[in-house]
Amino acid sequence: MPMLTFRVSAEEAAAAQEWAGRLGLDRSELLRTALRRHLDRLRSEHDAVAWTRQPLTAEEAALADVGDWGPAEEWSDWDQGVHAAR
Repeated sequence: MPMLTFRVSAEEAAAAQEWAGRLGLDRSELLRTALRRHLDRLRSEHDAVAWTRQPLTAEEAALADVGDWGPAEEWSDWDQGVHAAR
């Protein structure tokens, strides 16, 4: 696993150590998680721009309607017999 090294202010370093302790994490794990979340956010922002520039085709959008179909049968009372038997 590659290692990154960077400088932060003394206040940021102390805050990172404090939060790592509060969360029961190593400071490195806290920083890895923070970096991963920030990169995920940047990727999602990039994806949103890409979707705006190139929206779904009619064929691709047709699959979205499947989610609106709902269940084929009524299953809301499926557990009634299970609980009544106890």
